[in-house]
Amino acid sequence: MTGTATVVGAGISGLATAIGLRRAGWTVTVLERRTELERYGAAFGIHPTAQSALDRLGVGDALRDHAVPYRDAHIRTPDGRPMARLPLERIESKAGRPELLISRPYLLDALLAGLDAFGDVPLKLGERVTDVDALAAGQDLVIGADGIRSAVRTARFGDRSGPRRVGTVAWIGIADFESPVHGETWGSGRFFGLTPVEPGRTNWYATVPEATTAEELRASFAGWHDPIPRILDATDPATWIRYEMLHLYPALPSFVSADARPASRVPTGARPAPVALVGDAAHAMTPNLGQGACTAILDADALARALAAAPPGPAGIAGALRAYDAERRRSAQRTAFGSRTLHRFMSTERTRLRDAAVRLLPG
Repeated sequence: MTGTATVVGAGISGLATAIGLRRAGWTVTVLERRTELERYGAAFGIHPTAQSALDRLGVGDALRDHAVPYRDAHIRTPDGRPMARLPLERIESKAGRPELLISRPYLLDALLAGLDAFGDVPLKLGERVTDVDALAAGQDLVIGADGIRSAVRTARFGDRSGPRRVGTVAWIGIADFESPVHGETWGSGRFFGLTPVEPGRTNWYATVPEATTAEELRASFAGWHDPIPRILDATDPATWIRYEMLHLYPALPSFVSADARPASRVPTGARPAPVALVGDAAHAMTPNLGQGACTAILDADALARALAAAPPGPAGIAGALRAYDAERRRSAQRTAFGSRTLHRFMSTERTRLRDAAVRLLPG
């Protein structure tokens, strides 16, 4: 079926959803509250399942043009001793292709190019949505892709589910040299990650207690194994990005909503547009499993497929949204729970028990 949809948010989930809907024949408009798209240089891990979804969205080749495979990575102690190998070889063996890493700007560029190829999808920057009811007037569907502080989610589901702190902050950056090792190093109450991102550069991320400042970050890892201190020394602190580690809690009872307005507020004869949530608006998670971008892409693909297969009319849309929710909600929420649980495990100060458990993992 086809229809008209407004996508609120022009991040990974919003752009991917807009592409999927437009490929399904929908008329789509994208609204973004920022006056320009965020283009900071963090690296995203793209699992083979998400790569397949991007292929179905028509942007898989653009992804691979700038992505690098992620192989041979370990979990280490601060003195550099390997404790376990990350399961990248098993992922590649099972899927027939490796996990890929891509810089966020490159993934955004691929999605923007995929959207621009249609030539008829408006992307309106500086559009802050404050009245979802008014936005839904005259639309067949509204997509909330507006992040963990989603205005669309709050309007339809209330504020029971919202951002929750986990007690740590993350610092991220990109150094202009290639690390000889990749993976994560787990210490007491903190950890440090190193991944490839493109030739000649290394993506890094550090998770530390909330009170840690930029000035204190280098000291926090000064005694850790090479090349961690060199990575930090080689990166201009002015380019470091700090963000508070948050997740969406409690989990939503549904990713879709027909209408949250009391009947008295619905004009006679009006058919209010339903809402679907994708990405962080639906299931924001800590980044420990590296699945945030993947789940957003899978959401977009699943929603587009469900709508493309639906019969025309409001009943068709309602059925497609139920199918989308059934396919994605439990899977995404399991991933979010797993990531939050892993965060607690990684950042514990009881390192002897944790490290002993990690050494039991298969190599």
